[in-house]
Amino acid sequence: MAASLGPLVGAIDQGTSSTRFLVFNAETAELLSHHQVELKQEFPREGWVEQDPMEILNSVYECVEKTCEKMNELNINIGNIRAIGVTNQRETTVVWDKTTGEPLYNAIVWLDLRTQSTVERLLKRIPGKNKTFSKFKTGLPLSTYFSAVKLRWLLDNVEEIKKAVEDGRALFGTIDSWLIWSLTGGKNGGIHCTDVTNASRTMLFNIHSLEWDPDLCKFFDIPMEILPTVRSSSEIYGVMDSGALTGVPISGCLGDQHAALVGQMCFKDGQAKNTYGTGCFLLCNTGQKSVFSEHGLITTIAYKMGRDNPAFYALEGSVAIAGAVVRWLRDNLGIAKTAEEVEKLAEDVGTSYGCYFVPAFSGLYAPYWEPSARGIICGLTQFTNKNHIAFAALEAVCFQTREILDAMNKDCGIPLNQLQVDGGMTNNKILMQLQSDILCIPVVKPSMTETTALGAAMAAGAAKGIEVWSLDPGDLTAVTCERFEPQINPEESEYRYARWKKAVMKSMGWESSGGPANGDSSIFSSLPFSIFVMGSMLMLIGAKYLSGN
Repeated sequence: MAASLGPLVGAIDQGTSSTRFLVFNAETAELLSHHQVELKQEFPREGWVEQDPMEILNSVYECVEKTCEKMNELNINIGNIRAIGVTNQRETTVVWDKTTGEPLYNAIVWLDLRTQSTVERLLKRIPGKNKTFSKFKTGLPLSTYFSAVKLRWLLDNVEEIKKAVEDGRALFGTIDSWLIWSLTGGKNGGIHCTDVTNASRTMLFNIHSLEWDPDLCKFFDIPMEILPTVRSSSEIYGVMDSGALTGVPISGCLGDQHAALVGQMCFKDGQAKNTYGTGCFLLCNTGQKSVFSEHGLITTIAYKMGRDNPAFYALEGSVAIAGAVVRWLRDNLGIAKTAEEVEKLAEDVGTSYGCYFVPAFSGLYAPYWEPSARGIICGLTQFTNKNHIAFAALEAVCFQTREILDAMNKDCGIPLNQLQVDGGMTNNKILMQLQSDILCIPVVKPSMTETTALGAAMAAGAAKGIEVWSLDPGDLTAVTCERFEPQINPEESEYRYARWKKAVMKSMGWESSGGPANGDSSIFSSLPFSIFVMGSMLMLIGAKYLSGN
């Protein structure tokens, strides 16, 4: 007979690198079971990043079924799962056919750079080419990062999508919309919706009125009828239409970084968290007021916990490449077979030996918003080896966070006295200690690092009509913390940070938007960065270091 643990809540955590389904005890926040499936990324051209929406959807079905099987093996009653939350990679853009249920093109991933010429074409229509022209409506600069320009590219370049829009068959959404629509019935009555946090990442959404903005839709020439209905982050949207959890309500939806803010219980003005995933994202809750940055950060909706509750806002610093740099060291350079091996390489040497790595593979996001930047490794000598490169890569993640934190402290006026962290990379103790050393403040990591999924579960379990989850932080007995204190003196930290900033300046202006003359194609016109680095390193440190022998 299956054991009863009281009410349980599931969370679909759909990220750039993998999909997971996790089940939590609603009374303690204890993680009971989960399953994960890694996802492919496709790179059809330099700077293009795509994923197959059907692969993403099928990975969700697989994760749900496998987790339910594991729970049955653990003698836990899946009938106690009262609700499901969804959290997702945010700006990734999908257009699909509502009559067939099929995607009309691959999902264009948030990291994708193909829209740089789209951005520049749009800028020509703005007086003074002001990238922040919509800042006070959307909180965002005009950038390749956000969904509106990706959708504009699809409408301009994919005939199937143009035709589907003309025929009234096309639906647009970020990954949350695609999943909720598919999971609640798809072509047979699926719910086409999103939440305020995901909507706030599109550049089409007014973060004050909490509605799609007709003027912005007109500027981007996007038909409003293809947009999803915008709902709060915590309410019943629909029910699961198939599988082991048929009939269970989907009642929570948050973009992944907003979910992590909720999962870290950052409900008060001034509380902040940093998530280390494919990218790195530092969010600071600014309460019910939207704060506009003077230092390169963006303003976003943090969450809206229920239809009748107010929206809360956050300042965000977005770094494109964090965990992705470890994956790059593994897959592109082959200096390690696993992320753990990269950590070991860095630990063995304990220094970058003056080597600095700026992983600007997709340009630089906050606080620069500089698409012309490209990745560089500098300060190389004949002594430099793969251990130093590994250490410099981890240090780069920490330096990027320092830049964001400095900007946030200036905007908020009150410096953070500690940084709450989460995400897969926080399992790397070398990285966490480095982060504390470079920030010169403590870094606090919860014992349960799945705070993104936890936030989605909290939103789902607290929804009206479900109400099995208390949002009082004192009720979450399963969450304890590990603390990392600075171990180097501030002078050394400042010296290393100043050298990093010098490297960042050298990374800028490498590319123009010229590129190959094939419309909105890649903006890269020089040899790929990976080939450059491979050649340089082979000359400097010998092929044996790259082969891992």
